[in-house]
Parts: sequence; C-alpha cells; structure tokens
Amino acid sequence: MVYQDIGQHISHQYDEDLESLRSKVLNMGGLVEKQVQNALLALTRADSSLAEDVATSDYRINSMEVAIDEECTQVIARRQPAASDLRLLVTIYKTITDLERIGDEAEKIGRHAVKLAAIERTPTYFSEIKHLGEQVCKMLHECLDALARMDVDSAFAIAQGDRAINDEYDALTRQLITYMMEDPRSIKRSLRVMWCARSLERIGDHAKNICEAVIYTVAGQDIRHTSFDQVKAELTDSNNK
Repeated sequence: MVYQDIGQHISHQYDEDLESLRSKVLNMGGLVEKQVQNALLALTRADSSLAEDVATSDYRINSMEVAIDEECTQVIARRQPAASDLRLLVTIYKTITDLERIGDEAEKIGRHAVKLAAIERTPTYFSEIKHLGEQVCKMLHECLDALARMDVDSAFAIAQGDRAINDEYDALTRQLITYMMEDPRSIKRSLRVMWCARSLERIGDHAKNICEAVIYTVAGQDIRHTSFDQVKAELTDSNNK
C-alpha cells in the first residue's frame, strides 16, 4: 500500500509547506544514512581519519533537526491541520527525532573507531561486526525509501526485520564475551566493539520506529506495543471491505 499524495488543499501554499517538510526530512535522512555508512567503513577499515570526521560532524544533523522542528511548529500554528495532515506532521516530528538519535549512534561508533584504530591497525574485529553493520545499513536505507514513498507494506516488512538484527546482535555479544573470557588481553578491544554493536542495534530500533511512523501516517493506527501480524491483518480486512 503506497500513500500517493498528501492531499489537495484550497491553499496551494499549504501543499508547498508540507512538501517542503517532506523533502527536508528525506534530505536529513540521506545525511544520516551516509554518516552510518561512513562510521561502519571507518570501524571495519581502522580508518582513524574517517572515524574522526564522523565523530565531529553530528552538528549538521542536529542543525537540520532544529530547523525542521521549527518549520513544523510554524505550519501547525498557521494551518491548524487535522486528519492525515496532522498525522503527517506528527510523523515528521517523530522521524527527525529518530534520525537525530541515529546520528548520535553513528557519532559514538566514530569515536570508538578512533580508539580501536589506535589499539591495532589490523582490524581483527572486521568479520565480527561487518555483517551486522551491513544489515543495519540495509534496513535504514529501506526504511527511508518506505518513508519517501509512504509504503505501508514495505514499512511492515522492514519493521519485522528488526528481530533478525536483535538476534545477530545477541549472538555477537555472546561471541565477544567468550573472547574476553579466553583472553583477558582482548577485553579493552572487545568492549569497544561491543559498544559499537550496541549502537548498530539501536540504529535498527530507530529505523523500526520510522517504519511505525509511516504506518501511522497512512493507516492512522499506532502499532507500537502491538502485534505486527494482527495489525496488518486488520488493515488488510479493512481494505478488502
């Protein structure tokens, strides 16, 4: 199910205001996605220069969040939106908060990557975390695509994929704990890798939140703390009537 448009209003300027907000959120999403990709590259390649850049560039994401938040507030004050328009604005508020927090997690990975690159130039932790990072980057990219198209079916599928991210994170954590027990000299490095894995897992959680916001915008249902399968079945039944 794809949400085709944001509605037609008497005021053409109102439509332009909403479309401007959508565009800015997607631009912010693109920047955040790039930060996460760079953080993973810096980590797995022991690239201290790239890691430092990621760790010190979060201010750009923060500035975008503040600007979009202010624009949302102005639209609400001027237009007093209702129904789907209000849901869209609520979704924008939620999405920019999650994007900002994803940026924070990328920054954390960057800072740990700087320390890890200093500990050892050969990234022996590469295989331990690379696959998890790739899965998280894929999930983030797909959730932003679902946001751009307001695609409910994709949003459901992507949100359910967070379970696999959590399982892989748990497996990696157990593996790192085993390394630390077997070789106490690996504790410092392993803890930093574990913290990076935790940040990646949290990015997956925020991507899931964005998918839930897409579903809320299109279907008008808040699916937090509910069964995905149950809500999807209810929406399918409703559409078939």
